[in-house]
Amino acid sequence: MTAPKKFAAEQLMNVLLAPVVSEKSTMVADKNRQYVFRVADSATKPQIKAAVELMFKAKVDSVKVANVKGKQKRFGRFIGRRRNWKKAYVCLAVGQEINFASLG
Repeated sequence: MTAPKKFAAEQLMNVLLAPVVSEKSTMVADKNRQYVFRVADSATKPQIKAAVELMFKAKVDSVKVANVKGKQKRFGRFIGRRRNWKKAYVCLAVGQEINFASLG
């Protein structure tokens, strides 16, 4: 196995954009110790793992990434499209937890 890549802290601060708060993400967090984040389109799994460990001081087990397609929307008689975005499911190690309410 190779040693993990080191990333600049300034670069990692731009990887995680926001937590995804929905019924599905809450259920996944309770059941599987997974947290869902909206991430930068160019983010890779090692970058996401390093960013979560840096920002939340939590040990990450694994990262799964999904590309979410933008929805087609109508604006009067014109048809537009929302932009595509990337979502990351971050699985934490046993005993680790992220509490968004206390971060302020």
